[in-house]
Amino acid sequence: MRLTTRTNLAMRTLMFCAVNPGRVVRKQEVAQACNASENHLAQVIHLMAQKGFLHTVRGRAGGLMLGRAPQDITLGDVFRTFEAGLPFTECFAGGENSCPLVSCCRLKCALVTAVEAFYASLDRLSLSDMVDGNSALEDLLKVA
Repeated sequence: MRLTTRTNLAMRTLMFCAVNPGRVVRKQEVAQACNASENHLAQVIHLMAQKGFLHTVRGRAGGLMLGRAPQDITLGDVFRTFEAGLPFTECFAGGENSCPLVSCCRLKCALVTAVEAFYASLDRLSLSDMVDGNSALEDLLKVA
């Protein structure tokens, strides 16, 4: 399993905001600290704001900050936002499935169970779990 760049950027952005609480951070700061393209990051920020993970502020002093408390943002919710629409394999693709084994293959059931376990594991973790007491992360992402 491999995560999309968008999911990776979403988590980096959320962690950046979490280690800079109460501060409106700029997209440029996040991009620089997370080694990301500002254009790609803008798309991720837009979706995260729509879903309530982030609050964005327009204007000269604008930027972004967490839209919820870190303990209220589960990794499962974030990952589902960015990964759930992508079929894990061809057999998850519905009408676009051209696999000749579809009528008798048991692999799909095994994969469904594995994907559910993956998300269940992430549902038990929050953004707080990723940042609280993580001084090395704070050293990397804290804005002076």
